[in-house]
Amino acid sequence: MKRVANKLPSEESFQPLAARMRPRSLDEFSGQSHLLAPGKPLRRAIEQGILHSMILWGPPGTGKTTLAQIMAEKTNARFERLSAIFSGVKDIRKAVEEAKTARAEHHQATILFIDEVHRFNKSQQDVFLPYVEDGTFTLIGATTENPSFELNSALLSRTRVYVLKRLTEEELLQVLQQALTDKERGLGKLSLHFPDALQRILIQAADGDARQVLNLLEIIADLAEEAEGTFTVTEALLAEVMQVNLRRFDKQGEAFYDQISALHKSVRGSSPDAALYWLCRMLDGGCDPLYIARRAIRMANEDIGIADPRAVEIALNACEVYERLGSPEGELAIAEAIVYLACAPKSNAVYMAFNQAMQDAKTHGSLEVPLHLRNAPTKLMKNLGYGKAYRYAHNEPDAYAAGENYFPEKLANRVYYRPVPRGLEAKIAERLAYFHELDKKAKSK
Repeated sequence: MKRVANKLPSEESFQPLAARMRPRSLDEFSGQSHLLAPGKPLRRAIEQGILHSMILWGPPGTGKTTLAQIMAEKTNARFERLSAIFSGVKDIRKAVEEAKTARAEHHQATILFIDEVHRFNKSQQDVFLPYVEDGTFTLIGATTENPSFELNSALLSRTRVYVLKRLTEEELLQVLQQALTDKERGLGKLSLHFPDALQRILIQAADGDARQVLNLLEIIADLAEEAEGTFTVTEALLAEVMQVNLRRFDKQGEAFYDQISALHKSVRGSSPDAALYWLCRMLDGGCDPLYIARRAIRMANEDIGIADPRAVEIALNACEVYERLGSPEGELAIAEAIVYLACAPKSNAVYMAFNQAMQDAKTHGSLEVPLHLRNAPTKLMKNLGYGKAYRYAHNEPDAYAAGENYFPEKLANRVYYRPVPRGLEAKIAERLAYFHELDKKAKSK
């Protein structure tokens, strides 16, 4: 087995393939057409040399650093790079002084690129504010986390947020082909046979990350076996290189909450197929199955309620099955619960009623319990009228005290629970309508 990398020019062999293949212009840049297609505002700004501070928000390998470097090259600006992981306020102040010197002595603008900008705490982020405002430098922050949660509002108000998307399979294929054919920076000088079907597997494993594609390609090329002057990529080699799960699933990151949101909304929308897909995406990505099972209990209560009381029971049973059996048997029980919830009649009537009643409880404070509803265990309480004129429902026709009020006087006749015409709640609605008619007749008398 021979190492393909040894055949690269010596001055290039020290740089990873991903670094060598970094796009040098917007025309070489793959992906982000929603931002960089001809005529798009950001592309026009870059081509016209108009700089403005911004936050580039997107998953790894989508071109955040590359895009910032292209902006610096296009505008002839100094490119200063800091990492929030390794840098502190001292490093920021040094960058500020160098930017001031470049502007004063060389009339040159500076782009200060902050990688992982969300890692800076709020005080460190505040250091940038005056220099962004007075134009000492143009700030470009890169983050994989939602800026709304990780960056303070003062910094966000002085920057524009651009959302970068994972590359599509076709865009990743373009990145791969460029690396395979580029004779100057890539593997074009090598006789590397990489079947199309195996290229597709590699692209799918990279999950939208161009850097991952190039890093994996470099490893594969290094390990490819030579036969008669040709290095061949085999299915066995590909499986060996990609033996770990490369699916991106960060339980603390934006993708996690996006996926659980998609799962919950698929269940709420009565789409069992979509719900199964998002369940499998999360399981494939390494999510704790018990977390999903607990969320299923929430879905059963919030979106199904007593339209089908069995939903909560089935969700609880799925939790118990997983706790007893573990994976993969327990995951099937969770899948069955998710499908049942998606197919069940939907009602958020109790959920909405609970929220409205809680709002009244908070808004109106400690309203007194009506005298007729109070307990009267002592003679004094009875003399004060506690429990007087209380009507025992079981002694009334239909076990219902028509016209009785159970609210504090200030909140009399409140209606919170409005059952939906689906599932068991349809029958509940009929029963409550009957009681309301009895109330009307009792009040008319």
